Amino acid sequence: MLNIVIFGAPGSGKGTQSERIVAKYGINHISTGDVLRAEIKAGTELGKTAKGYIDQGQLLPDELIIDILASTLDGFKESKGVIFDGFPRTIAQAEALKKMLAERGQEVSIMLDLDVPEEELMTRLIKRGQESGRADDNEETIKKRLVVYHSQTSPLIDWYKNDGKYQHINGLGTMEGIFAEIAEAIDKI
Repeated sequence: MLNIVIFGAPGSGKGTQSERIVAKYGINHISTGDVLRAEIKAGTELGKTAKGYIDQGQLLPDELIIDILASTLDGFKESKGVIFDGFPRTIAQAEALKKMLAERGQEVSIMLDLDVPEEELMTRLIKRGQESGRADDNEETIKKRLVVYHSQTSPLIDWYKNDGKYQHINGLGTMEGIFAEIAEAIDKI
């Protein structure tokens, strides 16, 4: 099984590169936000519980997110692996993911960290906001999102380095060049 965790600040290209990884390696893509919205829409028990937290403006407990991810993972028949996008975001979540995968005889194969300088992220996100009309792609909100991202992920980068799974990826350059570096890293495992 090829289980990949993809990291990167907002605007780093995670979505674009995830699509390319899925296409090349034939693995499934799990975006935490997409999964939560699907569970809620389907009216599952997990979805109803998640909706209760969301409606009260609360973050979902790690156990609930892990249960939802486990349910999604177990639903993939004949899967070659998964790319986790948007999860984990804390060390507790990384530990829970490791445990959940171990219970299935699996592990995280690699953690890809798409590293892009902050000035470039600002440029990309402001451009995306202008093109897509996304309200959260404005300078003030972007700065807040980047502060949160860096404060949450710095400890995780060290955690994955200590676990021997960390792989730095230069997120500057052409989409093809960045993907070539990603594919080279994946092909080595």
